[in-house]
Amino acid sequence: MGFTIGSSRGIRDLRSTSRRRGRSSECTAVAEFTGLWGWDVVPGARAAADACSCGRSGCRAPGAHPLDFAPEIPAGATLDEVTDAWGEVPGAAVMLPVGRAFDVIELAEPAGRRALVRLERMGLPLGPVTATPEGRTHFFVAPGAAADLKALLYRMGWDDPSSLDLRGLGPGTHITAPPSDRGGRGPVRWLRPPALDSATKLPAARLLLGTLAYVAHRSRA
Repeated sequence: MGFTIGSSRGIRDLRSTSRRRGRSSECTAVAEFTGLWGWDVVPGARAAADACSCGRSGCRAPGAHPLDFAPEIPAGATLDEVTDAWGEVPGAAVMLPVGRAFDVIELAEPAGRRALVRLERMGLPLGPVTATPEGRTHFFVAPGAAADLKALLYRMGWDDPSSLDLRGLGPGTHITAPPSDRGGRGPVRWLRPPALDSATKLPAARLLLGTLAYVAHRSRA
């Protein structure tokens, strides 16, 4: 492919190659995650007609979990490699394993949107941010945030994180990435898409957490 992770030339090369070869937009998105941002990608199930594409009867999370039989696509995979791998699972949702390149701080979408505006006005460093069809926002932060979240909040004067409707997602969890559908409810959307200055240099949770907690508390009050 001739591109390096995080390079603007890489973005141009990836997208122009995709157009020339007629690749699907889904493969292009996955290749950007692996090749540009250095994220692993996992093919996920999709929901249709109140059933899950995993085929399990009584699936507890239809359309919102990784496919057990589908191999993970590792960070660094090229567009050709992604296209070959995705050809084995056409129509799969794009999911990202949390706790490796990033952790996630999750809160309700209305609070998340207000917090995002406040953080941008303050000029604080920010990573990608998504909104899910369930009405949640996901702030991408440096790994380790989920394990430290309760202690960080306690040091900031918040005794009970559950009272804020704010939680950390870390190792062992997966999130659905834009533009994939989540559980048959609709697509996940970027509120702040990955960029060269943010996706590979994620902020420490402590830099954002005070504002996120404050806005979450005000929203619930």
